[in-house]
Amino acid sequence: MLALQDATHLRSLSHFQTEPIAAFFQACCYDEKVNSKKVTMKTIAVAIAVFIANMGSVQAQTAPPLTLQRTMPLPGVTGKFDHFAIDIAGNRLFAAATGNHSVEVIDLASGKVAQSIGGLGKPHGLAWVGSTQSLYVADGSLAELLVYRNSAESRLEQAGKIKLSDDADDMVYDDAQHLLYVGTGGSNAANPARIAVVDTAQFKIVAELPVATHPEALEIDPGSGRIFANIAESNEIAVVGGNSAIAAEWKLVNAGDNVPLAYDAEHHALYVACRAPAMLLALDSDSGKERSRLAIGGGADDLFYDAARHRVYVTGGAGQVDIAQADPQQGLRSLGTVKTASGAKTALFVAAQSLLYVGVPGASGQPAEIRIYSTEPPQGNK
Repeated sequence: MLALQDATHLRSLSHFQTEPIAAFFQACCYDEKVNSKKVTMKTIAVAIAVFIANMGSVQAQTAPPLTLQRTMPLPGVTGKFDHFAIDIAGNRLFAAATGNHSVEVIDLASGKVAQSIGGLGKPHGLAWVGSTQSLYVADGSLAELLVYRNSAESRLEQAGKIKLSDDADDMVYDDAQHLLYVGTGGSNAANPARIAVVDTAQFKIVAELPVATHPEALEIDPGSGRIFANIAESNEIAVVGGNSAIAAEWKLVNAGDNVPLAYDAEHHALYVACRAPAMLLALDSDSGKERSRLAIGGGADDLFYDAARHRVYVTGGAGQVDIAQADPQQGLRSLGTVKTASGAKTALFVAAQSLLYVGVPGASGQPAEIRIYSTEPPQGNK
């Protein structure tokens, strides 16, 4: 071994980053036949610095991108889930239990169902508006948008409904304009595909924007007020301008069945997950041009962007979460997958909590459950 006299020599130890203890001892030893100088305190200090740095590198490499923090079983709830919403102030999670024909209101403190809103057909999209203590529910088979408001006992009571076309689905809320955008229709000529624009103050439809086929996920750019909508069967994205009119339609290239999407305001990026083929795309949110793509698991149904960590989480029916690092210069890079459960394709990422809520459908006598994953590294890996 060679005596290492300064930090320059320590660069040769980079191959030891998965063996920091070996690197430390190599830095502290020398071979008198090659260099008879004794190890100095400076050499030892620099070697210790290498050791600490390499330990951090090892921990960063081994820390999982998601860790299961908690599981909440939901006795009596069967079938699959669709979308979720959260009331952070009230510490409640709302789950569209489509297979159970209900919306489950879950108290996150106890992990138990506080209220089950039944009598629904196929609840799909959910939106919670904290300023008015209102929960909006898009029901696909009833073809309705329903609104529930908090009572004095903190229970949700129905306060109104609006008739929509069939297959009312995902929705997104524009807090600045108090407008709710709901994807609906597209099953046949009598029920054309549209994005309904609802004035929540008056609770009435103020516009219906035609699109090619049924709208799937919707996302908002809070800065400009633009709405992005995945038009999956047509392999395109519709862009609604700030004046509530269709401003652009972007065709995807060699990718289709684009169901979920998420917006990254900082980098003007739109992340889109496709099923045919199973692919994650990063698009320029101003032009619609593709920047990068990455292969993912099948059946993508939900997608979220983690601005704090510059990561994308994709949940799919294959029973896994695909995690990708999003770099504006280098593109998308896989950080691996986390296995969940078969059919666990819908989820909700809450940035304020650094938590990903994943819905596991109830089947074969087993009740449904919500699995909560932390996006922060375990305590020992920080």
